[in-house]
Amino acid sequence: IKWLLQHLFFKSVLLVTQKTVLSVSKGETATMDCNLGTVTNEPAYWYKQIPGGSPQYVVRFRHDWSSQYYGSGFSSPKFTCTHQSTADYRLMIKNVEEGDSAVYYCKTWDSSVKEYASQ
Repeated sequence: IKWLLQHLFFKSVLLVTQKTVLSVSKGETATMDCNLGTVTNEPAYWYKQIPGGSPQYVVRFRHDWSSQYYGSGFSSPKFTCTHQSTADYRLMIKNVEEGDSAVYYCKTWDSSVKEYASQ
């Protein structure tokens, strides 16, 4: 099962970065990291997109929140978002299966330019 996470640029000096390619065997845990760059007080939003389909909101989380907030059809413990710092976030997908194969995007809000920044 492979995820292709493409490097895209977005507004101002903000650059959201992720790993490029992740290959995980069925039943394992997939781990994806996201750095929000200069943004340190906004949530990380994760989206799943199957080629040809629309992005699906998975989860959002901020370093000082006690809970994660999930989109329809996504929940813990299958999907978990954690943080390593105020800008570094991680999405973990447990017990991966074929249906989890997709492009996963990380996004945040840059209040300095009032725009979303995405990866």
